[in-house]
Amino acid sequence: MDKTIQNPLGSEPVGKLMLKFSIPSIIAMLVGALYNIVDQLFIGQKVGMLGNAATNVAFPLSTSCIALALLFGIGGASAFNLTLGQGKKDKAPFFMGNAVTMLVISGVVLMVVTLLFLKPLLRLFGSPDEVMPFALDYVGITAFGFPFLVLTTGGSHLVRADGSPMMTMLCSITGAVINTILDAVFVFGFGMGMKGAAIATVIGQVISALMIVWYLAFRPKTVRLERKHLIPSAKCCQKIFAIGMASFFNQIAMMIVQIVLNNSLRTYGAQSVYGESIPLSCAGIVMKISQLVFSIVIGLSQGTQPIESFNYGAQKYDRVKNAYFLASTIAVGFSFVCFICFQLFPKQILSVFGDGTDEYFEFGTRFLKRFLFFSWIVALQPVTSTFFTSIGKAIKGVFLSLTRQIIFFLPALLILPRIWGIDGIVYAGPIGDLISSIIAIVMCFFEFKNMRELENQMTKE
Repeated sequence: MDKTIQNPLGSEPVGKLMLKFSIPSIIAMLVGALYNIVDQLFIGQKVGMLGNAATNVAFPLSTSCIALALLFGIGGASAFNLTLGQGKKDKAPFFMGNAVTMLVISGVVLMVVTLLFLKPLLRLFGSPDEVMPFALDYVGITAFGFPFLVLTTGGSHLVRADGSPMMTMLCSITGAVINTILDAVFVFGFGMGMKGAAIATVIGQVISALMIVWYLAFRPKTVRLERKHLIPSAKCCQKIFAIGMASFFNQIAMMIVQIVLNNSLRTYGAQSVYGESIPLSCAGIVMKISQLVFSIVIGLSQGTQPIESFNYGAQKYDRVKNAYFLASTIAVGFSFVCFICFQLFPKQILSVFGDGTDEYFEFGTRFLKRFLFFSWIVALQPVTSTFFTSIGKAIKGVFLSLTRQIIFFLPALLILPRIWGIDGIVYAGPIGDLISSIIAIVMCFFEFKNMRELENQMTKE
């Protein structure tokens, strides 16, 4: 009997598999995004605008954690599923074990570098002098949670690839609930401000990471990890890196753009009626809202990863295409609903994160409505990027991950403000979103054309 038939990834209805893998993945990503948003909500209500600006300045470091987690998490998970789909069950656990080791090592390195160069990094990330004390308090504590955040986020992909999406969801929810409760206790109950929010975040991350370790050590479904699987192998790490670098570079691109965005907001904000801190604070909220929406889209696309990887390895191309089109339809539909909310209720959305001056709401409303104008169609970009990663075509995935942030948005962010001042920053976002979405559609069209040719060859044989 064909071994692939025995695996539900190759036999169960694609829609049923999407529900099984995507819903827990969406919840896990949503909960991960809520870590930062919950902090922002409590800090905005208790500390105010400068506290919100500080979390925005600190956000590139959180993005760095996610980048490392996706590099080894998605890379390891995709390599693991592709190898299983090819029937090589003895080789698959080496990819999972190597991924775990690299997640731990990279998280520790990032923590050490951050603590050694904390103030220069925050200055690089665009912190004004009035925001710096708040940012130092916050990041000086959250940096100790970086190894746990990297392991939790990356390990979640490995747990999902092992066939336990519900466990992934449980780990994320547990940490987020603990973080939310402790935020309320430390920030409001004990009046600890930025430090209280930071401590709550780290404790939640530690608990989630311990749950991931427990599962991988004692409860795996498809393979059992041994000590030999954890020893780094150049061959395994190379394949993990090759597959995961699309998602990695996408996050790094986001970090670079965010650094440039923060500095541009500070520079051109100082030349406007809003000053340095108002644009920085408003943009921080809008980027967190965008992250919240994209976390759902990314969670949906990540839920397709095991389906696309396994079936591509098993040469079941119809199932690969069905998974992609179903994910794309849901992603665009959901994002369009969010787009309508952004256009109709911008001030109400901003008000959730605290009060502000008339200038604060004037700029924030305009920034939210225009910066996220093409958020509905750009949902195709992460779905398509994950698709290329899942089928092992890393170069295409890397290119696509760079189009939105680096190739189009970043040049617009550098050029347009020189012409229109701070309004140029507002319009740079939708320009990058629209062009990168068109490219994603074109690349996917040609990839499906190649799949049809492969199917024809199989029929002739």
